[in-house]
Amino acid sequence: MRAAVVEQYGGPDAIVVKEVADPMPGPDEIRVAVSYSACNRADTLQRQGAYPDPVKRQHEILGLEYAGVVESIGSRVTQWSVGDRVMGIEAGACNAELVITHERMAMRVPESVADAEMAGIPEVFITAWDALVAQGGLTSGSWALVHAGASGVGTAAIQIAKSIGAKIAVTCSARKADACRNLGADLVLERSPADWLSELQTAVPQGMNVVLDVIGGEESDRNLRALASQGTVMQVGLMGGASSSITTGLILAKRATWIGTTLRNRPIEQKVLAVQGFASQMLPRFDSGDLRPVIDTTFSLDDIADAHRHMEADANVGKILLKI
Repeated sequence: MRAAVVEQYGGPDAIVVKEVADPMPGPDEIRVAVSYSACNRADTLQRQGAYPDPVKRQHEILGLEYAGVVESIGSRVTQWSVGDRVMGIEAGACNAELVITHERMAMRVPESVADAEMAGIPEVFITAWDALVAQGGLTSGSWALVHAGASGVGTAAIQIAKSIGAKIAVTCSARKADACRNLGADLVLERSPADWLSELQTAVPQGMNVVLDVIGGEESDRNLRALASQGTVMQVGLMGGASSSITTGLILAKRATWIGTTLRNRPIEQKVLAVQGFASQMLPRFDSGDLRPVIDTTFSLDDIADAHRHMEADANVGKILLKI
């Protein structure tokens, strides 16, 4: 099969699309012929040597999500048949023509979602749902703040919040504000250089019940100041830096909860719980029209270096897909 392989760490041109051995499914696994995959921030970090795949493989293949059809099944598989449309997340190796995954990690593609859109769902929608709802406890009538509102996770978070009856504020660049409003964001704040915190506190003086943060760095203290009493900060990424200065007393005064979370490094059973929880609660909402994948651009696998450049330029609104 052809796959996007990192042979030495560096810039986008370090990625090599080459032939590698086909992966072989175990008795509880399915093998998926991948139609589309995607590019995520984690892939750009892995390419630079900063976010390694926890699974040791013969080749370091990029990619956290896949969508396609079941090509073969293991001897103990009961949930899937050859030809089923499936999608899902993995710790890596999804930017390839074939992917193997445990049968309980795969999700059925909603009927309303086209082949060209299906890879825009798994990583960002599961991440947003898990952080906001499953761990963050967001409920109808409560407020969420999401940074990078026009990113893949951000566009998914806006839709999920609105679909459960919550209110959502987002930060983003000025040129992406209309995209966030069109998705249903209740309050759109320019992240920089504007003073988003003061504007947020004026508009919603009671504070945020959940903050989903992919930035970290200088936003960390402002996140605490934005919280409501007993609010939760869900730390999902650190695009703005891994170190920051915070007012620790705010954690005590607000009885705040601060949770660091990733999907990639979790044990398989925890991943299955997240995937199946999302599938049961959220996947029907794609067919009802409450949720939809937001696709920015689709590149061919051979043009994956350009996909990485597009992501690192922060040019996208929604997902960057790879046609395999």
